[in-house]
Amino acid sequence: MQLTDSQIAQFDRDGFIRFDRLFTDDEVALLKSEIDRVSTAQSDAIIRERTGSVRTVYRAHESDGPTASPVFARLARTPRFLRPAQQVLRDDRLYVHHCKSNIKTAIDGTVWLWHQDYGYWQHDGIPTSNMATFLVMLDEATEFSGCLYFVPGSHKGEVLPAYKDELTTSYPQWAIEKPSMIDLLRKGPRPVAIAGGPGTAVLFHCKMVHGSGHNLAPNDRWHHYMAYNAVANKPNPVPPNPRPDYVVSRNYKPLELLSNDDLREAVPV
Repeated sequence: MQLTDSQIAQFDRDGFIRFDRLFTDDEVALLKSEIDRVSTAQSDAIIRERTGSVRTVYRAHESDGPTASPVFARLARTPRFLRPAQQVLRDDRLYVHHCKSNIKTAIDGTVWLWHQDYGYWQHDGIPTSNMATFLVMLDEATEFSGCLYFVPGSHKGEVLPAYKDELTTSYPQWAIEKPSMIDLLRKGPRPVAIAGGPGTAVLFHCKMVHGSGHNLAPNDRWHHYMAYNAVANKPNPVPPNPRPDYVVSRNYKPLELLSNDDLREAVPV
């Protein structure tokens, strides 16, 4: 997939681009089945809600480790994902900085507080915010089921003051400080709901201010995220006591762009 000049300009202006039905129903089913398979592993790379349900599955994109999936390893290198990321970052030598599937289970899937991804990643030693993430929806995402909200254009501002919240959910979050967030919401563009059906995808900047609410719906809401960084923008230096490699990749080898988007080529016969 090759972005047009107008799509790249949209990313630069708004901080995100949306692609409706970028994946077929069969492909969505394949990705979900892989998450189901690896989520049974006993690993620190799987985060659970306080209720015991799976909240996040990390590091499915590598070829080793308990959560490794050849399908997600292939997804990271497909023209559908990798090529647009190369275009908006203006760099062909990219690696996966961060790969995760977030699962908001029906009724008890909890919030993600307002944050910027680079609010986390700057602490990982990433020198600049020239990073982008591809999201693919694996279930229908609605406002009722806890879809994401973006503040358009917020990626063009500064990294907002944040604090490490360890009380709201089962996973520590670098949440934007309340006064700064209120000021942004009052003065900035109105947040937009990033809703859509299974197979919808969104490419967004790592300084995009975003968050999501509780899943009050009777159905789960699954999202998969693939965060790309340029090899030239890798951690420098790596901080003392870095986060584990299932959260922050240490594999800086440039990804090879595949010739096609067929995910089933990764499935053993």
